[in-house]
Amino acid sequence: MNISYNWLKDIIDLGLTAEETAAALTRVGLAVEGIHPHGDDLVFDIDLTSNRPDCLSHFGVARELGVITGANTQPSLSGEAPGIDAVPFPAVLAPEIIKIEAPDLCHRFTARIIRNVTIGPSPEWLVNRLEAIGERSINNIADITNYVMHELGQPMHAFDLDKLAGSRIVVRRAAAGETITTLDEVARKLDDSMLAICDAEKPAAVAGVMGGIISGITDGTTNVLLEVAYFDRDNIRQTSRKLGLATEASYRFERGVDIENLIRASDRATELIVELAGGEAADLIDIYPSRYRTQTVDSADLSNAVTRLSGLDVPQADCERILTALGITPNGHGTYAAPSWRHDIAIEEDLVEEVVRHSGYENIGNQLPPAYGAGELAPHEDRKRQIRRTLIDLGFIEAIGYSFIDTRHDDRFELIPEIAGHELVELRDSVIEGAVRMRPTIIPGLLDALKTNFNQQRRDLKLFEIGKVFAASSANELPIERELFAFAVTGGETFGERSLTGREFDFYDAKGSLEAALHAAGVNELVFEASEAKHLRPGQSAAISIDGTAVGLLGRLNEEISSNYKFKQPIYVGEIDLQAVLSTPAEQIVYEPLPKFPSIVRDVSFTIGRSIRYADLEKEIIASAPTHFRRVQFVDLYRGKGLAENESSLTLRLEYRSDDRTLTDSDVDERHAALVRSLEERFAITQR
Repeated sequence: MNISYNWLKDIIDLGLTAEETAAALTRVGLAVEGIHPHGDDLVFDIDLTSNRPDCLSHFGVARELGVITGANTQPSLSGEAPGIDAVPFPAVLAPEIIKIEAPDLCHRFTARIIRNVTIGPSPEWLVNRLEAIGERSINNIADITNYVMHELGQPMHAFDLDKLAGSRIVVRRAAAGETITTLDEVARKLDDSMLAICDAEKPAAVAGVMGGIISGITDGTTNVLLEVAYFDRDNIRQTSRKLGLATEASYRFERGVDIENLIRASDRATELIVELAGGEAADLIDIYPSRYRTQTVDSADLSNAVTRLSGLDVPQADCERILTALGITPNGHGTYAAPSWRHDIAIEEDLVEEVVRHSGYENIGNQLPPAYGAGELAPHEDRKRQIRRTLIDLGFIEAIGYSFIDTRHDDRFELIPEIAGHELVELRDSVIEGAVRMRPTIIPGLLDALKTNFNQQRRDLKLFEIGKVFAASSANELPIERELFAFAVTGGETFGERSLTGREFDFYDAKGSLEAALHAAGVNELVFEASEAKHLRPGQSAAISIDGTAVGLLGRLNEEISSNYKFKQPIYVGEIDLQAVLSTPAEQIVYEPLPKFPSIVRDVSFTIGRSIRYADLEKEIIASAPTHFRRVQFVDLYRGKGLAENESSLTLRLEYRSDDRTLTDSDVDERHAALVRSLEERFAITQR
């Protein structure tokens, strides 16, 4: 964000040089990343965090400087209305001029009609101010609305009153399929989730984003309707994303403007319009369906909280002095009222942050937190450590992804049962531009990591991550959190000192890696069943369960998602509800002596239908195992020449052994033959 040094000096009696001002702002958290000359002015490039929309204006920055230096800002900008010789507007006509049909999306709307204006170029001082911060001059009316937005932080829009059908405004949801050509001369299609400012017939502006070209100010405009409003933050963000249209106005509305600042901003703009463009202003029309309620924060002993959380010793009187200067008013009895421009003040820790940043982060000393007992591992930490070690031994690399992802991933991935069916969590103030969704799945982060590696010509990859996912809770203000284990496998197996891959990874590599990792954590009873999941390829996906409880999914990424990422090779992904898996007791490792007597191994091949699964055969063999039977293993699955299209050849290996003697063929033949016959009868299959 660009802030003009000369402009700041017009707002506040600033006794600091530009360099001192930059240092003072950086010290309290408004990081100045550079100072750039512009004519006789200097411009600060300030990097603001998304939770400080109150500083997206010159007055907001000046307010912070006022706390630092003790200087006062201009009275007219601090809340006193300028002297406007307004023509009285008949109150009975106000509802006929302005109507709000969507009060849930438009919490307040003000309008003022200014007649007999003269459109022309702006004076030199106004052009210079706007150009210094990177805005181009358009005409005096448009320049004034931009000027006031950068001065007070409140976006606004001027309509040509005579071009509004019926000379009225209706604030409503757009009808599905309605179109509007915005000021950038692009035709845009609206839907019923978007808020539109309309005249009696059609949309005249996309609320909070951009005005329409038909009702825009031109050289022939004589009568202006000045709109200053407050729109729902979430709706403006969604509309801006859907339209692919980000503006200075939407940037501020998304983060939150001051709903109590509307009249002051309207008065300021009207004052400048009357001064620079002539005309007569009518009284303000103010429709306020959703009244602002002051947010209060409890802190019985703020000074003690500051010491406890930061180590700084700030007396209670100094705490209250700092907060009062910031507009956070002590109400007595340990409560503080947050001002309407500070949406980020909600809990005691927010009050502490304000005190600490103005007391000086640099004054916080290095100190270890107190220890009240011997350290110990968190629950299941040792089992998670075994999972990590096993995967690393298998060639995996641990990834750490962001907890915030883009909303474009919504409904693309099948979620674990504990998250599926719940509303997803959306951030009001995203740390990463566009990433406003608290992730309900880890897989998008792994896919982003794969894409980054592919761009660096790395094609053989095994990645895993253990982390939290989130969903909204209807019973609690805090979101649901579940710890998941997810992994991705792609490319081929590589060997040391060889540049070529030995073979390509397949579904069974991913399955085997998962089984090995969970086996190391004492979990062996995994059941895999064929299933379909929206993000996995049909026929190459499996649902995973333990004791009948679904815990995750495994399979090959489907074509749609692969093409979106431009993946040109198979990607196998899995995601497990680790919290549910580790809630089962770990199987104890039992050591036994090696067998003293050899075993007899028999391989048997069956011609089976493709609907018959190895798991079903294995289950039946174990259930009806004869004497001396030890285990069954999968050997091979063949499809092709010599078999019908719907047939496969499955080869199993059966092992027999006795603990007290060496078995002979005659000991095994009859029992083995009986077992084979029972399988043929049970599954209607034949031995090859």
